[in-house]
Amino acid sequence: MALTEPSREEIDRLDKPTMLEFGASWCGICAAAQPSIAAALAEHPGVDHIRIEDASGRPLGRSFGVKLWPTLVFIKGGHETERLVRPTSRESIALALRRLSAAP
Repeated sequence: MALTEPSREEIDRLDKPTMLEFGASWCGICAAAQPSIAAALAEHPGVDHIRIEDASGRPLGRSFGVKLWPTLVFIKGGHETERLVRPTSRESIALALRRLSAAP
């Protein structure tokens, strides 16, 4: 997880397709999702991945309205294109990554 949380302004300036992963190092659901996330990302090397250690009161997670972990937010051109909350399969993540990669 990122030790230094990027600002919302930095995220909004991202041009490259990016998947933000909000979670917590102690979260069992987050740990269980890691193999699916890694497998899906391996198929999309052109997508950046930023892991964010989230917690109550952390500004970036609050700016995205994150309430449950893990939450995956897909960003292109500084705009959210999709999100998955507590994804349970590699396929759902891979599908979102395909859509992100294909988005104009």
